[in-house]
Amino acid sequence: MGQLSTSRDLLKVILLSLITFGIYGIIFYSGLSKDVNAIASRYDGRKTMHYCLMCFVVAPLTLGIGLLVWCHNISDRIGNELKRRGIDYSFNAGTFWLWYVLGAIVIVGPFVYLHKMCVAMNKLSENYNIHG
Repeated sequence: MGQLSTSRDLLKVILLSLITFGIYGIIFYSGLSKDVNAIASRYDGRKTMHYCLMCFVVAPLTLGIGLLVWCHNISDRIGNELKRRGIDYSFNAGTFWLWYVLGAIVIVGPFVYLHKMCVAMNKLSENYNIHG
């Protein structure tokens, strides 16, 4: 596998998602699930479901609950891999529930979560590009 992207950015995701009417958001999360599988699968033996399958099939069938479970699981995998690689950054499933779900009450919470996810994935991708 080639080099993973280390240029994930909150502003880029928001602006490109607005310009493309949400299509970039789907591409962003699809790439995220692919990269998490590339980085973590050989160590934890798990595989994150591709975001398009989740978004277009599972989420509608489960009335959105499947998407919450998917976000919980991918956040947990990112957090576990950060810890396993010794990267000092706080991100896990608790971050998802605190910022994305509860933070939605104050509107900015999901944006904080997305920023933290971008930073965590950039750190993981950078480490993976160097150490494999």
